[in-house]
Amino acid sequence: MSYTKNPLIGIIMGSSSDSRIMNGAAEILDEFKIKHEDQIISAHRTPTRLEEYAKHAEQMGFKIIIAGAGGAAHLPGMIASHTIIPVIGVPIMVYNDKQSKTDNVKFSSFGGLDSLLSITEMPSGSPVVAVGVNKAGNAAIFAVKILANEFPELKKKLKQHKLSQHDSVLKESEDLKKQGLRKFVQKKFK
Repeated sequence: MSYTKNPLIGIIMGSSSDSRIMNGAAEILDEFKIKHEDQIISAHRTPTRLEEYAKHAEQMGFKIIIAGAGGAAHLPGMIASHTIIPVIGVPIMVYNDKQSKTDNVKFSSFGGLDSLLSITEMPSGSPVVAVGVNKAGNAAIFAVKILANEFPELKKKLKQHKLSQHDSVLKESEDLKKQGLRKFVQKKFK
């Protein structure tokens, strides 16, 4: 089995407005050349489709499902209730109000805490792993770590990824020392 030919990870989200956040998971998986399948599945608006997706994921041989949801965030828990595939939940704080015709951004009532608690406070025996609010990239890194147990070449890629992060921080620190804090901030954030 190859992680580059057949999707081993499913990325699902409750709404198209979640795609801006969940794209972070796809970017990481693409960086590691891990094939994934992405879908919109609403726990509340398409409950039978959710159950069908769980069966589909098992038939396809998915190893992990990354599920993002905002508000009450039932999607990760509901998909976990229909499968034995490990689920990584991504609580989402920011979403667009679909009833509005404007580009206004709507924030979740509790700053994403509602989503985080909905995902982490699953009943005993029905766990879902959760990452931080809007941290879809971290969900993907965690998924890569799980797959690395089966694919040794992913372990090498993960080590290189960590080394690149380390080197990036050292480079930024050198730039900060050379430029001074004010110039560094002006260049970095303008």
